[in-house]
Amino acid sequence: MADLKIHKAETLGEATFDSPLKDSIIRFYSGEAIACNDRTKELGRLEHISDIEYFELAGPREKLFFNPAEVTVGIVTCGGLCPGLNDVIRALTFCCEESYGVKRVLGFKYGYEGLVAKYYHYPIELTTDNTDEIHEKGGTILKSSRGRQDDDEIINTLVHYGVNILFTIGGDGTLRGSRDIVNRLRERNIPIAVVGIPKTIDNDISLIQRSFGFETAVEATWDIITNAHNEARAYKNGVGLVKLMGRESGWIAASAALANSAVNFCLVPEVQFDLHGPGGFLEVLEKRLKRKEHAVVVVAEGAGQYLFNETDNGTDKSGNKRLKDIGLLLKDEINSYFASRGQEVNVKYFDPSYNIRSRRANANDSMYCLQLGNNAVHAAMAGCTNMIVGMHHGRLVHLPISMIGERKFIDPKGWFWQTVLQATHQPTNMCN
Repeated sequence: MADLKIHKAETLGEATFDSPLKDSIIRFYSGEAIACNDRTKELGRLEHISDIEYFELAGPREKLFFNPAEVTVGIVTCGGLCPGLNDVIRALTFCCEESYGVKRVLGFKYGYEGLVAKYYHYPIELTTDNTDEIHEKGGTILKSSRGRQDDDEIINTLVHYGVNILFTIGGDGTLRGSRDIVNRLRERNIPIAVVGIPKTIDNDISLIQRSFGFETAVEATWDIITNAHNEARAYKNGVGLVKLMGRESGWIAASAALANSAVNFCLVPEVQFDLHGPGGFLEVLEKRLKRKEHAVVVVAEGAGQYLFNETDNGTDKSGNKRLKDIGLLLKDEINSYFASRGQEVNVKYFDPSYNIRSRRANANDSMYCLQLGNNAVHAAMAGCTNMIVGMHHGRLVHLPISMIGERKFIDPKGWFWQTVLQATHQPTNMCN
């Protein structure tokens, strides 16, 4: 195993303390890994088997960097809401206290803002008692915020409370913040481990097969799309228009279209379409209504942003580009198009985004959150830092934050999108 090219997490130093799990688990993990690529397309480019690269498997380690009895843990949740946030907080708390017996667990409120003294967001101590039932609720008991804060001020707060391990739960902006905190900790020679649990309801973090909350989100769309279908069928030329999450990638919209076969059009950021002209969306929709007298359209929020006249809408506190409302644009354009032809149309518009984001996780996501939380604790106690725990090719692995690159997009020529096209029967191309 020593000769394999394994991407390992950065560590704070030599692990010398015995794990308290030695009498309660079947085995420890050490040096085990899974290949980064599993397709012949990627593997075929390599000249030698020794060129295969691997990610280190997650799991409990036999030796720890920290003495659990002396450890104070900090937890912070950042960015938008996502099903499963409370599940992860609970998993981290229970694993830290029940499995490792740490000194205490602190929850810092309102994201990175809660780690800056001037905001006066005092932390709350998390225990197995006050987190016992939080997984039954949506949202986050630690609250959240967007935007960066000064790294030195964050570190000063961590030092003030004696925090040895910080768990950051958030998306790509949060992970960039974690990376910068680690870099500054290194410059100041302060041995605090920072481990991330990736959160994005859009399921678009690169290298991560699945992010928590995504399955719950897709499941939640089923009833909404069914209701949109019912509304559309109840009126002449009825159109059920559903806008779903997906800023730069359309995983939720596309997965929802596959989960509920009532969808006739799925519009995602990765595949451009025209509204007007021969073969454009509106003409294709008109043909569909002439045949079936109803249609269901699912659109990701980031689709068709190039259709707006305005160029720049600025960014939010996380640095994300502010999006124009594609759902309202489509609603207006559909009404105008059919009105100009003297044809009746009845558009029923659904925007369930916040209803989906704020719900509690389903059973499968809850199980996944438990695994993510437990393995994040295992990694941090062993001294791993500047990393995240995530699923890659069906296994939980340690991923250095530095390897998290561009967002994960739907491949318009890949099998997944081909399956969507077969399910919806929409044209492969709706551009003039």
